[in-house]
Amino acid sequence: MADEHAAGGALEDPVEAHTQPHTEGEQLPKPGDPGSVTPAMRDEPDHGETTYRGHGRLDGRAAVITGGDSGIGRAVALAFAREGADVVLAYLDGEDEDGQETARLVEDAGRRAVLVPTDLTGEDACRQLVDRAVDELGRIDILVNNAAYQMVQPGGIADITTEQFDRVMKTNLYAMFWLCKLALPHMRAGSSIINTSSVQAASPSPELLDYATTKAGIVNFTRGLASMVAEQGVRVNCVAPGPIWTPLIPATMPEEKVETFGEQTPLGRAGQPVEVATAFVYLGRPSPATSPER
Repeated sequence: MADEHAAGGALEDPVEAHTQPHTEGEQLPKPGDPGSVTPAMRDEPDHGETTYRGHGRLDGRAAVITGGDSGIGRAVALAFAREGADVVLAYLDGEDEDGQETARLVEDAGRRAVLVPTDLTGEDACRQLVDRAVDELGRIDILVNNAAYQMVQPGGIADITTEQFDRVMKTNLYAMFWLCKLALPHMRAGSSIINTSSVQAASPSPELLDYATTKAGIVNFTRGLASMVAEQGVRVNCVAPGPIWTPLIPATMPEEKVETFGEQTPLGRAGQPVEVATAFVYLGRPSPATSPER
């Protein structure tokens, strides 16, 4: 048998790469409310602050990331910046503390960060975001539709109000539709659209019926749009994470759900945002088949 260290050294065990967060009693205010920020968490998520190393995969790219202030959005912004991209960060009004911290991480990587606090449930807000990105960076090379809203309802459909259903649909689906439609005229061959879906698209939880519905819709939208714009040289993909530890979890789930969050996964723990970010880098990288010469 060959020496286990002969071909590149020992491998990291993913079970031990991160520990299960201390989730007991963890609760945050609803998204957008005062105090619903990453520093309020007992165990802050790992966005790759001390571990992610860039390799120039996205040099000179201009990216827009929605939900870019915290969680997966922050990890993607950090990774993109360390790979050489300038980033426009859109996030919900009221999340400025997290937004400023993400901007600091981007700027510490030597890249430009443009902060856009907004509510993307309106078409005008989506148009203003695209216009701001083009004004500031000149174009859009990567669009990451990551912003999402969920609110667990243990009683299922009986407890989902029309107001909640409307907010979930508009945040998760309408905004993605509007932003793709508005951004595409500013995207050249070699550009990428990356949508964030979820394991909920395939395995819906009854208490997240509305959220799961949107995540399944994102998968189909991605497939259809990918076929539609492929001839323009624009690639469209989606990432479907499992349970990832972010401020959205203790802000939208009851305490008993938070306390067991992620424990039923094959690894026995919740995932960390940094573990997802590399998928977005891979999908956002320039394609040799489509990227024009600079």
